[in-house]
Amino acid sequence: MAFSLSTHPFLGLGAPSSVRLSSLRPSDLRNRPCRTLQVGPHRHKLQIQAVGNTFGNYFRVTTYGESHGGDYNEMSEKYRPSHADATYDFKYGVRSVQGGGRSSARETIGRVAAGAVAKKILKHFSGTEVLAYASQVHKVVLPQDCVDHEGLTLDQIESNIVRCPNPEYAEQMIDAIDAVRVRGDSVGGVVMCIVRNVPRGLGSPVFDKLEAELAKAAMSLPASKGCEFGSGFAGTFMTGSEHNDEFFIDEHGRIRTRTNRSGGIQGGISNGEVIEMRVAFKPTPTIARKQITVTRNKQETELIFRGRQDPCVVPRAVPVVEAMVALVLVDQVMAHYAQCQIFPLNPALQEPLELPRLEPLHGIPL
Repeated sequence: MAFSLSTHPFLGLGAPSSVRLSSLRPSDLRNRPCRTLQVGPHRHKLQIQAVGNTFGNYFRVTTYGESHGGDYNEMSEKYRPSHADATYDFKYGVRSVQGGGRSSARETIGRVAAGAVAKKILKHFSGTEVLAYASQVHKVVLPQDCVDHEGLTLDQIESNIVRCPNPEYAEQMIDAIDAVRVRGDSVGGVVMCIVRNVPRGLGSPVFDKLEAELAKAAMSLPASKGCEFGSGFAGTFMTGSEHNDEFFIDEHGRIRTRTNRSGGIQGGISNGEVIEMRVAFKPTPTIARKQITVTRNKQETELIFRGRQDPCVVPRAVPVVEAMVALVLVDQVMAHYAQCQIFPLNPALQEPLELPRLEPLHGIPL
């Protein structure tokens, strides 16, 4: 559950009962702007406020931004190309002019806030870590062998404004964004997300495959245009003998795979290896260049957007992808318990997690 609109000062979202939110900080949301990469005032200062004493109600995220609804006056009659303006009108006959309303990417603040809670729950029970980073901006592609997924840290990701853990490629990404920013244009890119220490057995074999649930969550994000796991589309260039992940027994007696082209999921169920997924994001449709469009009265016209804009959504999308993955995994843990009456195996110990009782949310130091 979530509610808000684009320029409203607060939003709300649902939370499980008995979850303590007192230590959840605005820094957990990681919703900082891209500073020099940004065009126009687009900053939100965040404050988290618990409402309803976490009795299964909701908590509120208050934002203090510098946006102005007047920036969107011209959009009251003109459709912005590649936005949801026209389709909302086609479906509902009415739409929010200011920032797209419910279709605004600002609603992802609620997802990131909920994801911050989900990540703490996953870390507490199974040591599961969810990390994402910018792996591509326009034509600058970070080779996967340049990143050590086993040793990757949040500090490495947050060390620069594009959230790329490799300094050399981060500079190239910044240059690519700056090149279009000065022209009033935009670019897209790809966010890589990894999940370490994943419980085995999450997901179902047919309609609720784990990758299907993760893809659904990723594709619900504004501007997302594609999602792939493991080898992804590149796997189509390989043979079966090249692509198969062969099994072996490691030094701790655990069943592992020598490669991870499956991306940590086989048959729709997690196998305990690192989950690897990539989400593609289109170029930001809000640009400061003249575009041809039409009005609601079916008159051809021109449009130049003069308000706030981001030349690339990828840096902002990084924590949002993390959040959606964490939320799906928490749901999957609960579903697995409901189906199997045991918590998933701890991949580090190869035995059921030792939990004191069946109310896992009580007393978690969030």
